[in-house]
Amino acid sequence: MALQVPNLDDRKFQDLVDDAKRLVQQRCPEWTDHNVSDPGVTLIETFAYMVDQLIYRLNRVPDRNFVKFLDLIGVKLFPPTPATTDVTFWLSTPQGSPVVVPAGTTVATRRGEAADSAVTFTTVSELVIASTERTLLCTNPADGTWRNVTDAINLSPIGVFSMAPLPGDAFMIGLAEPVGGCAISVRMDCDIDGVGVDPDHPPLVWEAHDGASWVACEVEEDTTGGMNRAGEVILHVPAGHAMGLFHQLRAAWLRARLVQPAPGQPFYSASPTVANVDVATLGGTVTAFQGDVIEQEVLGTAEGLPGQRLSVWRPPVVRTPEPVVLEVSAGEGWEEWTEVSDFAASGPDDRHFVLDASAGEVLLGPAVRRPDGDLDYHGAVPPKGSVLRLRRYWTGGGRRGNVARGAIQVCRTQIPFVSRVENRRPATGGVDGETIEQAKDRGPISLRTLGRAVTIEDYEQLARQAAPEAARIRAVGATEDSAGVRVLLVPTADPGDDGRIRLGQLAPPEAMLAAVGAHLDRRRTVGARVVVEPPHYQGITVVARVVAHPWADAARVRAAALQALYEHLNPLTGGQDGQGWEFGRAVHIGEVYGVLQAVPDVRAIEDVQLFAADPLSGERGPSVTRVELPANALVLSFEHQVKATAAA
Repeated sequence: MALQVPNLDDRKFQDLVDDAKRLVQQRCPEWTDHNVSDPGVTLIETFAYMVDQLIYRLNRVPDRNFVKFLDLIGVKLFPPTPATTDVTFWLSTPQGSPVVVPAGTTVATRRGEAADSAVTFTTVSELVIASTERTLLCTNPADGTWRNVTDAINLSPIGVFSMAPLPGDAFMIGLAEPVGGCAISVRMDCDIDGVGVDPDHPPLVWEAHDGASWVACEVEEDTTGGMNRAGEVILHVPAGHAMGLFHQLRAAWLRARLVQPAPGQPFYSASPTVANVDVATLGGTVTAFQGDVIEQEVLGTAEGLPGQRLSVWRPPVVRTPEPVVLEVSAGEGWEEWTEVSDFAASGPDDRHFVLDASAGEVLLGPAVRRPDGDLDYHGAVPPKGSVLRLRRYWTGGGRRGNVARGAIQVCRTQIPFVSRVENRRPATGGVDGETIEQAKDRGPISLRTLGRAVTIEDYEQLARQAAPEAARIRAVGATEDSAGVRVLLVPTADPGDDGRIRLGQLAPPEAMLAAVGAHLDRRRTVGARVVVEPPHYQGITVVARVVAHPWADAARVRAAALQALYEHLNPLTGGQDGQGWEFGRAVHIGEVYGVLQAVPDVRAIEDVQLFAADPLSGERGPSVTRVELPANALVLSFEHQVKATAAA
């Protein structure tokens, strides 16, 4: 069983008063009035109150000693993790020369009622919004008959696909310069010859060539209806766009390619014809981290002694892919010092430092005295009087950075020709820093694992060290279907106003998966097989009919019922404790009845049906009363349907 923290003195206020009154009876028998109205009893109660406060402080000593012990074994608080998102900078008008958005550009959400409600994001790399133009046009039918129509289109409209279009037909557009990471406009004069398709969902994809393969482009808007009318297609080109050579024609290539239509989706009955194609750059997209960047902050001067500590001005320091570099003045220049996790392998000449990111402290190497009196230096000591500064670090982070799609609207850094900014996807990955209570729970586990993964709990603990930004981590042992240990990662995701989380938001970043995999690979036992992956998400669809009270608005009751379902059958906020649906726990129809019955203004529940659904294809099985989940699965709400009527 767990060791209980000792209570050094368990007496309370009333116990102290009663003890004092008993002593009064023994030592002052002539004092007979022990009622609260007596002035002496008032003094006893006053001193009992003061002693009670001292006892409370005394009983905090075990907690303090426990925290000091955690510090002794190297347990440090995890710092906050910054949210990340892609920010698009839109130009006021296409430019004839590149527009540069420098690294460190700050953008933010709009300020609300509170003075500090704006959330700031900072770009991590330079964005070049390239200027380009269309230089080549080619058709490439599925049979491989390549045709250069750059000059022919000036004489008459051309058919961009085969006369009888087939999946695989492509219309090639060559650009003068690559536009990786940019948003471009492809304006086309099309005739309505490509009839037969749904203009809102044509069987057509846009792709860009990265020098080795074709990569899909995101379509922001298509007013051509699948090349059936004059209009423009706004594309977001992937960052790897590069020059390519096809049939001795060199250009930065884009293409519109026909794909196999989905079941029930109509296909082209004839090829669309195009009379003209113009391309212009409208903007660009770059990754941004939530937080502020502090440049060249002077921490202080060196004392010339080992073990010096210096504090940053704005703790905590949040971790980003960019390493933190300490600079020490040396003559007319600066020496670079490297961050290490500890000084165990540091020699007396190694320019190393340790950064306590949560506390915002920079630690220089200590000196350890040997039995013979000499000192072993673990890390170099800066010369006395030299100036120490951090070249660049990030501060901020936390859950408040997980802003919704479109929340970033303010560009705080003035960039010429940029008219507006936006985040086209929600920001994700922001996690608050670890608390003392959380570290007290983690400390004994860290001491038990000693950096080695043996048990399932060890894998979870070590994975948490590698990816503190993950919302949930679960390790599952070997099953009949798989061997080894499966470590399941659930990233943070921002639900919509209705509490809904979509499947695309729950895909862990490749960098997170790689970091956890590499961390565990160095700590697993010999022969153990570790797989790091997302959980299996079992879609759940609820179809229900509820009756609202006569005075209630049926539409509002329906919206509240849907929100309750999306929040309860949720991998992050669902379950009985609101901390996320339990891994492998089945969904029972009786629990759904309970969720709906708790919705305000619901008078009765007429019917509830429960379906297991595939969140990828949308297919759902028959109505059941219970949906079983394997050990590696979580539920995911998928297209609930609720009908609410008002009682007569």
